Amino acid sequence: MSIDARSPRALAARLLSLLDLTSLGEDDTSAQIEALCRSAVAAPRLPAAVCVYPEHITTARRCLQGTEVKVATVVNFPDGGSDPTRVERETRRALAAGADEIDLVLPYRALLDGDAACARTVVRSCRAACTDDVPLKLILETGVLGTPELIRAACAIGLEEGVDFLKTSTGKVPVNATVQAAAVILDAIAAAGGRCGFKAAGGIRTLADAVTYLDLAEARLGVGWSDPAHFRIGASALFGELATIASAKA
Repeated sequence: MSIDARSPRALAARLLSLLDLTSLGEDDTSAQIEALCRSAVAAPRLPAAVCVYPEHITTARRCLQGTEVKVATVVNFPDGGSDPTRVERETRRALAAGADEIDLVLPYRALLDGDAACARTVVRSCRAACTDDVPLKLILETGVLGTPELIRAACAIGLEEGVDFLKTSTGKVPVNATVQAAAVILDAIAAAGGRCGFKAAGGIRTLADAVTYLDLAEARLGVGWSDPAHFRIGASALFGELATIASAKA
């Protein structure tokens, strides 16, 4: 069904509730993060989370206090470092600072080099550092992995190690989210029973872009599967359009 056959206002509101409003700039300041959080709280529908670098966790948590918006952060980002000790330490520090959710980068270079065991060890270390109520999103960096075979291998590591979401990209490489990679990930999630969630991130800027991924997920996993516990969009550029459309008078 096309967007035109559905209510853009309703779609935008729904997608806002599935959004990880993200600011991962190297030069982000506390003032910028405060402004981001104010925008989240003022939106016509609260986003699922605000995602920031670890040094901004306390700022985001203070600004979002009293709301249902989660504070997400990243570890071994964006390089996908393969030191499990580093990953575990970063994760524990982030949780101690107040993070609600962790986005981990799969050591994709290790997987490209044929060392799946190294990549798995890092994921296992991060999963062990997260308590059961802390969602762990695994960033596969599908644009670098490239082939369906490698993307499936990355999915298998995440699914077998019990991550809560499989995520396309960091948004920091030339090729980020693609429909083709998303289809491979969603097929893997469906084959594993649909418990794991999916997050599309990187280059998603319009309502039409976001609806493409939403429809792709629900075609494989059923209408209604895409709630905040199973489906996220990671974006910053998308937020303004969704908020404007969702606020429009019917």
